[in-house]
Amino acid sequence: MITGNKGEWSEIYTLFRLLGDGILSPGDENIEKVEGVFYPIIQIFRSESTGDFEYSIQDDIVVISGSEEVLRIPVEMFKNQSILLLESIKSSSGRSFSVPEIEDFMQTIRCISLKANSSVKTDITIVIHDQKTNQQPTLGFSVKSQLGSPSTLLNAGKTTNFIFKIKDVKIDVDEIEKINSISSRSKIMDRIEAVQKLRGKFEFIKTEKAVFSNNLVLIDSLLPQILANIVFDFYTNKKSKMVDLVDTMEERNPLKFDVSNQHQFYKYKIKRFLTDIALGMMPSKVWTGKYDATGGYLIVKEDGEILCYHIYNRNDFENYLLNNTKLDTASSSRHGFGKIYEERGIQYFNLNLQIRFIK
Repeated sequence: MITGNKGEWSEIYTLFRLLGDGILSPGDENIEKVEGVFYPIIQIFRSESTGDFEYSIQDDIVVISGSEEVLRIPVEMFKNQSILLLESIKSSSGRSFSVPEIEDFMQTIRCISLKANSSVKTDITIVIHDQKTNQQPTLGFSVKSQLGSPSTLLNAGKTTNFIFKIKDVKIDVDEIEKINSISSRSKIMDRIEAVQKLRGKFEFIKTEKAVFSNNLVLIDSLLPQILANIVFDFYTNKKSKMVDLVDTMEERNPLKFDVSNQHQFYKYKIKRFLTDIALGMMPSKVWTGKYDATGGYLIVKEDGEILCYHIYNRNDFENYLLNNTKLDTASSSRHGFGKIYEERGIQYFNLNLQIRFIK
């Protein structure tokens, strides 16, 4: 029996729906379909433990090839199965569930697993016909679903911790214990406020892991400092949407850019950062600038409509990422942040960066 959460089942739904529709429809920055524009689908590739399979759309037939075996399935069957699967995903209340009525069809089309390899950003590979260029590029897309809990763009870990030095005050052991034991709903914010009431200030030193820092510097040399400011703002006020946090940065201009001509330095740099995360960069791996998801994103909307954010339309893709993400607080105990600690007589406080999509 195959089990998975709503996000994982959404990858199978995406395969069924796209093969049933035969086209990719682009979305705008507000997650609405761009009318009158579409990309015909030529082929979809999927890797399984039993081999690699190719789904080719030929008129009203989907031809499935792999390991020398060829199957021919009517397009209408994919449409019908996508409808059934969408209803099952929507009606399920469990964290992980099976869809027995879909499994027989999955076996028939040689689809035996739900999720793509998590070591890469690509969930599905599609050959489209680009009517503007008359070419047929092969593009890797990452699938993001609105059918379940909002998915993460950047997962939390010690790899995404930012280290701040506490300066202008030396906090004694008893006071440290008192501050670290604050367990309110907004405990990280309240602990920071407790330090500030003692006239302590927070100065960004570095990220906890050098690989992440160097990845950021590769994208933009000032990105570690910019993100440290955004992270600190998130934990010290009520704003969480990335676009709001970036707007605050533009107003404060903590890095003292020359804004006499209204250049939007912070917005531009954060858009580059979000795009690189979306298409390949992982905090724990050396980033070379090579994208895994070479096509962009496929968004499964709550009504089952699928929209593509194609890197050909980079402006829409960047604006979508900026307008539809927020910072989120992960487990502080698991990821080692949110407490005062001391090393070699210097007191520090770590803050964590996790970015999640807004539903």
